[in-house]
Amino acid sequence: MRGEVSAGLAVNLEPAMVKETLQAGERYLREAGVGSARLDAELLLGKVLGAGKEKLYLDFDRTLQPMEERRFRELLLRRGRREPLAYILGEKEFWSLDFIVTPDVLVPRPETERLVEATLDIISNWRQGAAMRVLDLGTGSGAIAVSLAKERSDLELWATDISIQALEIARVNALLHDASRRIRFRAGDLFGPVEELTRWFQVLVSNPPYVTQSEMDNLPPEVREWEPRLALCGGSDGLDFYRRIIQEGPLYLAEEGFVALEIGAGMAEAVYRLFAAAGCYSTPSVYQDLAGRDRVVVAQLNRALMNPVSN
Repeated sequence: MRGEVSAGLAVNLEPAMVKETLQAGERYLREAGVGSARLDAELLLGKVLGAGKEKLYLDFDRTLQPMEERRFRELLLRRGRREPLAYILGEKEFWSLDFIVTPDVLVPRPETERLVEATLDIISNWRQGAAMRVLDLGTGSGAIAVSLAKERSDLELWATDISIQALEIARVNALLHDASRRIRFRAGDLFGPVEELTRWFQVLVSNPPYVTQSEMDNLPPEVREWEPRLALCGGSDGLDFYRRIIQEGPLYLAEEGFVALEIGAGMAEAVYRLFAAAGCYSTPSVYQDLAGRDRVVVAQLNRALMNPVSN
């Protein structure tokens, strides 16, 4: 069963002003084990009142209406069960854009913005005037594809996902950000939906599932109990999807095309080895995130390295 609030933990809100209500909500969430209790209480109350943080504090002495208290209590209970804040709010900011999210998709992480940056670097350095076709494998909420579409109007974007429900969310997000005409969404497993488009794409980009099976049980409850396992687990060593993307990538990459992959902590060396074992990529480069961790690996296809029989 998804996270339950421990016995005896109650949301006890009497008719009160905004300040008192926030304090009560913060105490409740802290006791429920939520690390960002104050911020979450502010965001949840802001959702109820239709107010940003600044207005909340300007209205500290305002008394809540009974309906507002009930709604805030409902949202607190959901967060106390460790449902991700983004699912409760129904949205998450990524690349300075607001994306609709539901339990059908992973919550976009700030670290994945580094993958968008790496992809934009590749595109900026590509041959001037040449066609640029990008395939986003496992698009989820569509955050990567939509962000790229907003940055570059000259891209032809394709996005695949095995989850029909996730693709529906991605399509809504593309529509929300006026990018739906520039992204072709297709349902299926990795390259399956584009199997006819051989040697077609200049860039393959993906934030694939990379949590190992043994790590799944140790994830925070917000992730372990709520986010889609299909988008998290990468097999016994976390590398199942990297193997497939790296091995099959040359079938779909145009000459001198690139693969850009987000990686988990400590995975860089293993992913390097996969590129080397494929025997058709130049030496990979790595992008680090703001915390100094290896976050994105980029490699370029070099068909000259391939066995002549398979080239």
